[in-house]
Amino acid sequence: MKSAVETLNPTRVRLTVEVPFEELKDSLDAAYKKINQQVTVKGFRQGKIPARVIDQRFGRGAVLEEAVNDALPKFYTEAVNEGELNPLGQPEVDITELKDGELLAFTAEVDIRPAIEIPDYSGIEVTVDAVEVSDEDIDKSVEQLRERFATTSPVERAAAEGDIVVVDLEAKVDGEVLEDGVAQGVDYTIGSGQLLDGIDEAVTGLEAGGSATFTSELKGGSAEGKEAEVKVDVTAVKSRELPELDDDFAQLASEFDTLEELRADSRKRLEQMKKYDQATQAQEKVLDELLALAEVPIPEKLLADEIETRKHNLVNHQLGQMGLDLAKYLEIQGKTEEEFDAETKEQAEKGIKTQFILDELVNKEKLSVGQEELTEHLMRRAQSSGMSPDQFAQAVVEGGQVPMLVGEVARGKALAVVVEAATVKDSNGETVDLDDEDETAETVEAAEGDDAAKSDDAGEAKSEG
Repeated sequence: MKSAVETLNPTRVRLTVEVPFEELKDSLDAAYKKINQQVTVKGFRQGKIPARVIDQRFGRGAVLEEAVNDALPKFYTEAVNEGELNPLGQPEVDITELKDGELLAFTAEVDIRPAIEIPDYSGIEVTVDAVEVSDEDIDKSVEQLRERFATTSPVERAAAEGDIVVVDLEAKVDGEVLEDGVAQGVDYTIGSGQLLDGIDEAVTGLEAGGSATFTSELKGGSAEGKEAEVKVDVTAVKSRELPELDDDFAQLASEFDTLEELRADSRKRLEQMKKYDQATQAQEKVLDELLALAEVPIPEKLLADEIETRKHNLVNHQLGQMGLDLAKYLEIQGKTEEEFDAETKEQAEKGIKTQFILDELVNKEKLSVGQEELTEHLMRRAQSSGMSPDQFAQAVVEGGQVPMLVGEVARGKALAVVVEAATVKDSNGETVDLDDEDETAETVEAAEGDDAAKSDDAGEAKSEG
């Protein structure tokens, strides 16, 4: 077999392959055997039909077509290996010559990983938010904990802001009660803004047994977006009481004996969270700077496929679970379809560039992934997916996704190398000493996206001739 590589552009090549006919012998034998099992000829047992009879009855062309389709993937792979190429996706194959007994010639155009020159990243400098925890931050944290331990009790008085009312609702549009416009026994906290516009004013001042009517634009259901007349009946009023902020509360809500100890622990936890956020912010900014320095061409088809994949997953998985379509989602986001498409393209480009350049860094720095690192990463991914580690691991293995996870960990380590070489300062001008945080790989995943471009080896090449 002879092959030659022609570079069409930095991300696409054309392979020209010539195969002497004798190298098709195994595929021809396999073709005759396959046809033998599929056809019957009077006078011959199935599987025992001579090749000459198959040629006469079904045509030599059918045998050649079967043999060529069987042989193409092998010869294509040999040509790829000979050319030391990293193909992306399926090739476009064209049979240019097929002379029975003499020669098979074909071309294969395929996208490839571009050659990337890693820029000098030692001069990267980024600024991140300083880790500062104010008394107000602690107050807010403690107040949120206090809210969790609030108690309610029925009261015989008019409802006021902050109270919980139990209500029955009935919505009418054009005088007709909607089939999905009736609800009973709904708990609502006055002032929370979690139900219909206008309900706060309607129920404030009502006691149990009181009723009111108000108009509101429906936010969902069969008459979404329409003005409705809503009747609300208050069946109960409950007062919400927060515990006193004292040592007793600290003992109730935590393992600490005093409120002072609880506040000190809140400060410590908030500082840890802000340090985590600071590390993530540093990695994201360093990655952006690295991408800005590097020249990374992107194959057009790979980009188009990635954009389509991102759209598909958003519409059919994320939005589908929320009962939304793309039009409604864009309306909520306040975006036009053009703006959405531009953002999706930008995200897809960043994901592909991130994978390409960090993979190149993995090779350059000769980074490897140990079993312990892979296990830790798998545990984090399982937690974020809502599955148990065992379930997630089984799904990964059955789906053949282990190499993908290994790649994610390796790219996280490559990014850590760049971050370590960069200068990171906080908004106060202080140099930030970043520890090796677990979220490095997560930062890479966020840039690539859940459905980032996967550089799979090209699979079976089929004849187009």
